[in-house]
Amino acid sequence: MRATSRKPAYRPAWWLPDPHTATLWGRLGRREPQLPMHLERWDTPDGDFVEVARLQGEHGADAPRLLLFHGLEGGVHSHYARAMFREAAARGWAADLLLFRTCGSEPNRLPRSYHSGETSDPRWVVDQIVSAFPDAPLGLMGVSLGGNVLCKLLGEAGEELPANVRGAVAMSVPFDLAAASRHIGRGFGAVYEKFFLKSLIPKALAKIDRHPELTPLRTVANARTLWEFDDAFTAPLHGFADAADYYARASSLPYLSRIRRPTLLLSAVDDPFLPPPVLDRVREQVRGVYAVELEFPDRGGHVGFTSYTRPWRPWYYGEWRAAEFLARHFDVPNVSRGQTP
Repeated sequence: MRATSRKPAYRPAWWLPDPHTATLWGRLGRREPQLPMHLERWDTPDGDFVEVARLQGEHGADAPRLLLFHGLEGGVHSHYARAMFREAAARGWAADLLLFRTCGSEPNRLPRSYHSGETSDPRWVVDQIVSAFPDAPLGLMGVSLGGNVLCKLLGEAGEELPANVRGAVAMSVPFDLAAASRHIGRGFGAVYEKFFLKSLIPKALAKIDRHPELTPLRTVANARTLWEFDDAFTAPLHGFADAADYYARASSLPYLSRIRRPTLLLSAVDDPFLPPPVLDRVREQVRGVYAVELEFPDRGGHVGFTSYTRPWRPWYYGEWRAAEFLARHFDVPNVSRGQTP
């Protein structure tokens, strides 16, 4: 593991004094511009489709490209997606956001959905982008659930990833899904759990209505926790024995030691979605893995990392840090015309 020091530019915002305000600010207080992206539908090899939100770069087909994987129930509305598109645009890069199945503009054709360990669609999308832009350096980024997907994909592929993939950034990753699922519902964290279930359960029931063979999964309507949701729906739908089996097989933690492309793991110790001891296990997993760089500041919340002292002019360190890391591995000038420290 390459040793790094904490970047002096990151000073956690004093006006977001705890992990929950740092986390909720992204959804409730942060304002990111809507950039001129367009949505494309790509037919997948199994007869379904995914949607990809795309931002065109300034420098043609060989411009650096960013491919982003969103978090649980995320999409084009997610503040971090808009922020990374802003960072890409400020640097003249092209950017793509893969909308996981059921997170696009309309329901998918097949019963299968997305989950924390599903890497076949992301890998296929990587291959499509590399095929279409063979001279463009490509950076991958995953956030929360998408970060777990990315880390698992990087570990599965190892050296077999296309050479175009120069680097990757995974932010606020739930490396141990069982530990994260047990942790998120504690105390105030129950607010996040209920928020996710408010979206997940209706979508699951709508999928069951479209596919009568899934009727036995209708017990998902009674789920009161994410563990119960995954036990009743995610696991049986995707061939796992139960939620515990799904979490064990889909967690990215065991795959970290196999990562061979330059990768930044950025997580806050106070992330309310993950118990802090999991980050100690991450450190152990990547000990001696020179491709992986760790940055685990004490504060930042979940996909927060808001910095600086003036509430009316915050600076969002997480997305800047991700772009700064990728730019170094793209071997392009590390200059942004947007937010700077």
